[in-house]
Amino acid sequence: MRLNLGTFAILGIALAAPAMAQSVGMEIVDTAGAPVGTVTAVKGDNIQVKTDKHEALLPKSSFTLNNGKLLFGMTQVQLDSKIEESAAASQKAIVAGATVNGSAGPAVGKIEAVDNGQVTVSLTSGKRIALPSAGLRGNADGTVTIGYTAEQLDALVSGAASATAGK
Repeated sequence: MRLNLGTFAILGIALAAPAMAQSVGMEIVDTAGAPVGTVTAVKGDNIQVKTDKHEALLPKSSFTLNNGKLLFGMTQVQLDSKIEESAAASQKAIVAGATVNGSAGPAVGKIEAVDNGQVTVSLTSGKRIALPSAGLRGNADGTVTIGYTAEQLDALVSGAASATAGK
């Protein structure tokens, strides 16, 4: 019985080690040892990285543990540049007529208008909502994704209408 408990204890330590390998606050360096950024969160199979300019979610598989730091294959300048390129490409997809997919996957509506950083979305329920464009992410297939479900968006619209009516 002790052998089994000892085996499970060792297995538990072995399984916990990878989780500790990427911890919040850990330094990320490039192959030359220069700083790239810091781990600000661990989310499933991804690590949220803060550089000098940006924050991005990157797959854990992009990093190697080396001398108590995470080794990354790009310099800080290269990573910042890739993040900026990706953000610019994402914004190009946020145009009138684009389908908006919810966080659960299915379409929640279509973009009706884009004006001064605000996006008006006509929801599948027939309701309309104005959102900051920063809350949307353009996709390579021309669709746009938002971090809400159709039900959540409808509740936001209904809540805003109730608050306005009560004034």
